[in-house]
Amino acid sequence: MNYQSNVNYRKEKLQDLLKSILKHEDKIISALYEDFKKPKFEAIVTETSYVISDLKHTLKNLYKWSRPKYVLPSLLNFPSIDYIIKEPYGEVLVIAPWNYPFQLAFCPLIAAVAAGNKVVIKPSELTPATSKLISKIISEVFDENHVQVIEGGVTVSQELLAKRWDYIFFTGSVAVGKIVAKAAANFMTPTTLELGGKNPCIVNKNCNIQLSAKRIVWGKFINAGQTCIAPDYILVHKKIKSKFIKALQEEIIAAYGENPETSQDYPRIINDKNWKRLTQFLENQSILFGGQSNPESNYIAPTLLNEPDLSSLVMQDEIFGPILPILSYENDKEIDNIISKYEKPLALYVFSNDISWAQKTIQKYAFGGGCINDTVIHFSNHRLPFGGVGFSGSGAYHGKMSFDTFSHNKAIVQKATWLDLPTRYAPYKDKIKMIQKFLNWW
Repeated sequence: MNYQSNVNYRKEKLQDLLKSILKHEDKIISALYEDFKKPKFEAIVTETSYVISDLKHTLKNLYKWSRPKYVLPSLLNFPSIDYIIKEPYGEVLVIAPWNYPFQLAFCPLIAAVAAGNKVVIKPSELTPATSKLISKIISEVFDENHVQVIEGGVTVSQELLAKRWDYIFFTGSVAVGKIVAKAAANFMTPTTLELGGKNPCIVNKNCNIQLSAKRIVWGKFINAGQTCIAPDYILVHKKIKSKFIKALQEEIIAAYGENPETSQDYPRIINDKNWKRLTQFLENQSILFGGQSNPESNYIAPTLLNEPDLSSLVMQDEIFGPILPILSYENDKEIDNIISKYEKPLALYVFSNDISWAQKTIQKYAFGGGCINDTVIHFSNHRLPFGGVGFSGSGAYHGKMSFDTFSHNKAIVQKATWLDLPTRYAPYKDKIKMIQKFLNWW
């Protein structure tokens, strides 16, 4: 089967994939709970429904995206027809993470298949139940020469990265992203790297305190903070700091109860290694709220820290867990002094009723994407690109941009033969002046 040229076949396979996901949705939700107690609501909203929506959007637009795009020809090429062909890269490697193991395996897969590529998926070994189900779904839908799942740990990833690919799509940490980029460079393989960073959340003194706290609590503690675009730390104006901390505490209790460990809506840390890493962040810190943990279930409560030193462990790298440091500021210079200490983040959030100030603030800093007066929700719009900048990643996807990510734009000029202007041919003689006059006119 020629997967590259047969758009009808691609669509047929994506339709089969949609049917399979719908058939297995309850099992997917159960697998996510088995792996790290992801609540059913979060499993549906951030995993299965998101993928289903992405699939339907792709199926609806696949023929339109796949068609050649005609562009205006250059007068220098007159007469001609100029167009762009969306050509598949070829063999694509998708390395998926553990925090949203279903969504972040299938969304790149959908785009890669839609664009006509062959795909190998490497799901995370840290979510074995979900990875096993991913493999089952793929084997039901696709020929193994078209799409294949290869399970395993670090050794398997290393073996895969040692091979030559036409494109690599990786979602994960900055540290592993560097390894992927280095491996890809050996073969000049293009990549999309979806990484992370220390995402600032700036809370101005004139914000809606209670609503801001509610939206920050949701964006930070969904998936127990194991989200690459979650707020990593808060910068709150000193005038409202005490009121804002009180509002945060109230919203955490409203969401997860007095004891979040018993809440059905609060997941666990993915494994013992990450639990230990996160609990180290709490050592020698001023804990305003939370801080409880349980090694037997990899539980860490939603936790607020007061004014950690910027040199402390919790302020060094991306937290990627349910710990939220709260720093205070008095002026824009203090905000700048803190944010400028870190690499460009994947996300930045500003809460303020002064929209002019908020817009100036988001224009001041380089980051992947973000929100004014909310968190995380920019990810949900397929019309917006999702991706990082600098250390937070390279490349972007979502919606049509996902299809474009896995497509090479092949430029074609189809020149007519009924007329051949002699201007470009030697001998040139006085043709330079003629060309200059023409270009100046054009």
